[in-house]
Amino acid sequence: MTSVGLSAYGMTGNDLVELAACADGLGFDALWIGEHVLRPLVHAGEHPSAGTSQHHSGPIVDIETELVDPWIVHAAIAAVTTRIKLGTAVYLAPLRHPLHTARTTITVQEMSGGRVLFGVGAGWLEEEFDAFGVPFRTRMSRTEECLEVLRKAWSGTAFRHEGKHFRFEDVQVHPRPVEIPIILGGNSPAALARASRLGDGWFTSGTPTFVESLEMVREVHRLREGLGKGGEFPCYVRLAEVDVAEFERYRDHGMGDLVIWADMVWRGRTHRERCDRLAAIADKLGLQPAPSG
Repeated sequence: MTSVGLSAYGMTGNDLVELAACADGLGFDALWIGEHVLRPLVHAGEHPSAGTSQHHSGPIVDIETELVDPWIVHAAIAAVTTRIKLGTAVYLAPLRHPLHTARTTITVQEMSGGRVLFGVGAGWLEEEFDAFGVPFRTRMSRTEECLEVLRKAWSGTAFRHEGKHFRFEDVQVHPRPVEIPIILGGNSPAALARASRLGDGWFTSGTPTFVESLEMVREVHRLREGLGKGGEFPCYVRLAEVDVAEFERYRDHGMGDLVIWADMVWRGRTHRERCDRLAAIADKLGLQPAPSG
């Protein structure tokens, strides 16, 4: 089975809600919202996908880049949609305390009727970590510990935690268990290994080529096989263009969870023009609209 999602970054919250409301009934699987919390006026680092194909030109965080809180936006989307999944691609988990993240994700998951896809990344912009007072060098171990705490918090039971970065006595975050899939992002060998070991799915960083995507998907499956892990493990792959033949090529090679950049298909001077264009793309790709009524 094939799914087609939308990946958005640098759009206003209102525009994202309008996009999701339009995409909800057209057969699009998910809206994945990227994030940065702030723009350091000076930064030296490069996005980790800099060596692969890029969709956005220029700096990832520019003076005019629209930055939003993905959970507030997704809560608004949940109120006006019924089926589209609510993804983050990716949420910078190590910048927050995991108990706070647990509270937020549980709330949005229950408000949306279980549509959250929790895409997580370790981050790359050192100056963003500096602004939060979080040591950049700890981001990988901090991310893994966040996931450990989150899964305990989502269990609905009382627990305590004694880790390298977080320590607290017995707490209970929610009165019942809540299932939230963790989708880990990143293209490096270490990121693929982390996703295979800790994730419920994987999401590409940037916009890799077909060959790069195929190699990484195969590597993820190889790693999971080596860990003795079976079952469903979606690999969400971004495409550089909206082309039916290209979509078929990905599908024919076992890549069925496809994602396109929203700004390629959400265009037009008016809301009606943007919705009409999105509907035409959905029809072109053979997506099945939700039943009416």
